[in-house]
Amino acid sequence: MNIGSTIRTIRKRKNITIAQICEETGLSQGFMSQVETNKTSPSIATLESIAKALKVPLAYLLLQQEERMAIVRRDERRITQSGTEHLKVEHLSSTKNVRMVLVELPPGGSTGQAPHAHEGEEIHFVMKGRIYAEQGEDHAEFEEGDSFSWNACTPHLVKNIGEETAVILIAVYAESDKGTDFL
Repeated sequence: MNIGSTIRTIRKRKNITIAQICEETGLSQGFMSQVETNKTSPSIATLESIAKALKVPLAYLLLQQEERMAIVRRDERRITQSGTEHLKVEHLSSTKNVRMVLVELPPGGSTGQAPHAHEGEEIHFVMKGRIYAEQGEDHAEFEEGDSFSWNACTPHLVKNIGEETAVILIAVYAESDKGTDFL
């Protein structure tokens, strides 16, 4: 863990000196310096007092870098193509087990010729256009503003039945972080 670096970054961002932290926590400046350079590991009780002095939740100090807020700006999105029809997929953001993407389906476009299955659960929100979705024996048509969800291990298919490009916001939860192609 890199708790010391996190403490130093927060302290500097908030323009708090080591002396101010020590005054509030009762810790020595030498000890705080060792904490910030990751030369010593403070106890949970000590971390709690440091977090209080920094006015941050203790849990924030314990987060790994990959668990913290990840920002993806609109012009920095990773864009890929997926499926047999090379649908445009914009990767909005992800955590270890959840991904959120925008998928564009051109008129008549679909996720494939036949229903397919994969690991995970999906939630779909139709942002634009008209689509048809099928999973097993269930099927329905959806328009802008409609949403649906399913367990993706049952074969499913999505097709654009409208005259314009359909845009679907999809959140995918999967136990593994293999990054499998879900379309």
